[in-house]
Amino acid sequence: MRENIGVQVDQTMMLIMGVCFLLLGIISVAMFYFLYKYSAKRNTKTEDIHGNTPLEIIWTVVPLILVLVLFFYGWKGFENMRDIPDDAFPVKITGQMWKWGFEYENGKKSDTLFVPIDQAIRLNIYSIDVNHSVYIPAYRVKEDAVPGRENRLWFETTGLDTLVITCAEYCGLDHSVMLTYMVVLPEDKFQEWYNTPNVETTPTTTDTTGTKDTTTQSDTTSPGGDTTKPQGTTDTTNKKDTTR
Repeated sequence: MRENIGVQVDQTMMLIMGVCFLLLGIISVAMFYFLYKYSAKRNTKTEDIHGNTPLEIIWTVVPLILVLVLFFYGWKGFENMRDIPDDAFPVKITGQMWKWGFEYENGKKSDTLFVPIDQAIRLNIYSIDVNHSVYIPAYRVKEDAVPGRENRLWFETTGLDTLVITCAEYCGLDHSVMLTYMVVLPEDKFQEWYNTPNVETTPTTTDTTGTKDTTTQSDTTSPGGDTTKPQGTTDTTNKKDTTR
């Protein structure tokens, strides 16, 4: 089973933070020790200090090993991010100022990303105007949307939830409000939503004695919803000419 990208990113981050705090502790202890040992009060006479070959080897080899370990963990995570599973569920995402749009293989469209649980998801990323960047903080994934170019990212859904998708690349005046939601659904609920076609807006007119205006709107979704419900209005007016 593939490792979860979010878990890998968190582990790498914790490793880096652990190394940083370890070095901070060692350097701080050494600094206060040297302040005490080599203070002017305790060393009234200055002495020449000669090189220490073992110490020089240690402070060269140990940092090299630490850097290589950090590189290894970072590379394994990056490799996993770029190696998209063959069975990943594809969704096309298009960025424009200042909103996201999603299109599925069956032609269904939405402004909210609906995905099934426990499934690898592949986002095919496009932009129709300026640079944007798809960022899903909960899953630790981010990829730029560049005009004239297709980028990709993938992740695996791990729990039923409603998560934020935002833009992480400054793209103009309303960049800060360019966000939408990803709704993770149970498999049966997702299939029910996925196989419900988009409802088109279609006005209709009846005979000359009455006028019927029926308007339906497609894909009005809300965060956390598991279905797409059309909204419609009906206005029927009957007129009779009583003029003699």
